[in-house]
Amino acid sequence: MTNDLQAAGPLPPARAPLSMRARNISKVYQGTTALKGVDFDVVHASVNVLIGENGAGKSTLMKILAGIEQPTSGQLFSGDDELTLSTPRQAMALGIGIVHQELNLCPNLSVAENMFIGKELRGRFGNVRHHQQRELARTTLLRMGQEIDVDTLVQDLSIGKRQIVEIAKVLVSDVRVLILDEPTSSLSEAEVEILFLLIAELKQQGVSIIYISHRLEELIEIGDYFTVLRDGNLVGTGLKGTVTVGWLVEQMIGQQMTTELRAGAEPSVHENAPQALRVVDLDVASERGSLLLNKVSFSVKRGEIVAFYGLMGAGRTELFETLIGLRKAIGGEIHINGQHVPLRQDIAARIQAGIALVPEDRQKLGLVTGASVRDNLLLPNLNRYQRLYGLATPAMDADVSRIIRELHIKTEHAGVAISSLSGGNQQKVVVGKNLLTDPHILLLDEPTRGIDIKARRELFEVLDRLARNGLTILYASSDLKEILGGADRVLVMCQGRITANLPRQQLSEASLVACSQVIRKDPHGATHLHKEHA
Repeated sequence: MTNDLQAAGPLPPARAPLSMRARNISKVYQGTTALKGVDFDVVHASVNVLIGENGAGKSTLMKILAGIEQPTSGQLFSGDDELTLSTPRQAMALGIGIVHQELNLCPNLSVAENMFIGKELRGRFGNVRHHQQRELARTTLLRMGQEIDVDTLVQDLSIGKRQIVEIAKVLVSDVRVLILDEPTSSLSEAEVEILFLLIAELKQQGVSIIYISHRLEELIEIGDYFTVLRDGNLVGTGLKGTVTVGWLVEQMIGQQMTTELRAGAEPSVHENAPQALRVVDLDVASERGSLLLNKVSFSVKRGEIVAFYGLMGAGRTELFETLIGLRKAIGGEIHINGQHVPLRQDIAARIQAGIALVPEDRQKLGLVTGASVRDNLLLPNLNRYQRLYGLATPAMDADVSRIIRELHIKTEHAGVAISSLSGGNQQKVVVGKNLLTDPHILLLDEPTRGIDIKARRELFEVLDRLARNGLTILYASSDLKEILGGADRVLVMCQGRITANLPRQQLSEASLVACSQVIRKDPHGATHLHKEHA
């Protein structure tokens, strides 16, 4: 524990029962110290919040508690008994389960198979009891308020539904300590409410929750005990009722900072700016023939920052994937800088035309996980460094250093493996490699997933600067505050259609939610609004 420890309130009462204790935990990776003598108490039947910037050591500490990593020094205790956790299987046998920030599912297996992978239910002759597994999987999902078909392949689910399955995979076993690392990063507001109800139920059953999130208001609502890490050190603890968002931010970064994304920024677009993107009556169909996008039309000016808001399944991701060429439209028009873009054009041609996409699923679509930070930044952009004699290494190194500096990517050096970076810093690398393509239009799908408040603010400062230099930016987010605080204008989507075009001065939570409702017609032709149940 460092000497600069500050407490917003008293430490957990001495009589409070503890499910686990970590004492003087340190972890060193190849000369980099991730944790420095950290103490951490897991209070029984409570939500124990762990918070800090990207790279503060949160995930490392959780991996140690879950048996995935072993500490360089320090001790773990359950009651008075010292624990030695060598594997995740050993931790799970003791009732310690973890839900990772990055999804850890097999896409070619069903929901039920994923939930029981490595812990299959077997009969007396070793045969897998598939029917029993499906029933238990279905019961667990219903307990979470989800009616997901347990025979569906995971690859056919949305990111949000995969997040639900990841949580259910742990809950299908008996757990006494549940570690949730960014559990709501891909969930709709309705699903977050269901998760919070489930957490309350688990607390009543005696389960201890360790909860990591960068959504500060969410932490204040759900947390009972708070622990703050900064640069691998324990810097603050607090109790529910005494902790504020301002205090959390100050402890995380060592100074006060507004949580507004573009504090004081004026709208970045001018009335006389030319159109950068025009979409007319865009139709996109699913493999089953239903319309994912239905007559979508909008235009965006050069230098404008436009946000897309909608509930899960509204069509935001499908729209971005169509613009980059990952999905093929069956009708409509796309124009970039006044030039017509063929609907069947491939991804490489779209990038050449000036579109870049930061995808929602960075692990699957955004990164080469076995490569270095440098290689991930450069791989999509090698053509720009090609010379008669080969590749211009000095120019490559200069651009890599510039991106790392401008996006504040926390890494020892550019040659380290991308997998050694925190989730937020990995996201910055995905943004950086797309900026190196010199796009005219930058698409970002849930760009701040897993990013702390300081990094989020820094990212939007970069986007604001880029927009003022003429870059057109479109981003999709399910975070209302991110929508309200980051955009010049918001386009609201519902059931594959655009239902509202709201300028910044007309934005409010009420207007956004109202425009994201399901539109249905009764048999008499009257139109009604119904709340979307994601």
